[in-house]
Amino acid sequence: MQGRIIKALAGFYYIESDGQLYRTRARGNFRKKGRTPYVGDLVDFSAEENSEGYILKIHKRRNSLVRPPIVNIDQAVVLMSAKEPDFNSNLLDRFLVLLEHKQIRPIVYISKMDLLKSVDEMVALRNHYQAIGYDFFWSLEELLPRLAGQITVFMGQTGVGKSTLLNRIAPDLNLETNEISDSLGRGRHTTRAVSFYDIQGGKIADTPGFSSIDYQIDNAEDLSEAFPEIRKASHDCKFRSCTHTHEPGCAVKEALKAGHIWQERYDNYLQFLSEIENRRETYKKVIKRK
Repeated sequence: MQGRIIKALAGFYYIESDGQLYRTRARGNFRKKGRTPYVGDLVDFSAEENSEGYILKIHKRRNSLVRPPIVNIDQAVVLMSAKEPDFNSNLLDRFLVLLEHKQIRPIVYISKMDLLKSVDEMVALRNHYQAIGYDFFWSLEELLPRLAGQITVFMGQTGVGKSTLLNRIAPDLNLETNEISDSLGRGRHTTRAVSFYDIQGGKIADTPGFSSIDYQIDNAEDLSEAFPEIRKASHDCKFRSCTHTHEPGCAVKEALKAGHIWQERYDNYLQFLSEIENRRETYKKVIKRK
């Protein structure tokens, strides 16, 4: 039989196949090969009536996230709040870079718009991101049609209200939520196990909240590829290995001067590039000491 893992809990893998749910375990040979089944995996499995089934084969994955481990994702809703915590374009771009690198389609959703005195700044931000090619919503009515027929992950900074949004989308989930901690200035994360839920003819998953991420890129070329507007402009750079910082004939710098690339995005690119270079230098020093 073949199906998709929709929940992993306490060593059991719950597989959906032809409208039925089967509880299975992974055979020991997966551990010997260093392979672990994850939520989202397409698998071959055996299942006998009134007994536990076993996963026999894990099919090739299209993409994966490691925090939490979840695979074969169509798109990710990156949830950012307008206030409490304040909107942070640097953090949003970290999420977008990660998703671009993983070839997962991003959707940006802004929560807590009612806390803003004026929406003008957020409208300007939306225009910038839409010009790059990203969907950018703060209306649930706009978001819901995008979930139809898709496997969607919800991710975002702690305290932005992911569980609250998911409860609005699917009240039957009744996910636990907590208010922002006054002393810490951030929400206490409430998501426990990774599970898929059926909604809008597709599947959605909540993921743990966190305030910073490692975008899992270790070189300038991959970072450039993860910024769509920089990737597009870089095709006309004089040097193939251009980092878009100091090289002559850099088409990205020219596009920046012409206003075709947003300065704030370029500044975030430079910061991420600096972090990559610093990590590489630190790694070299550690290796040299050894």
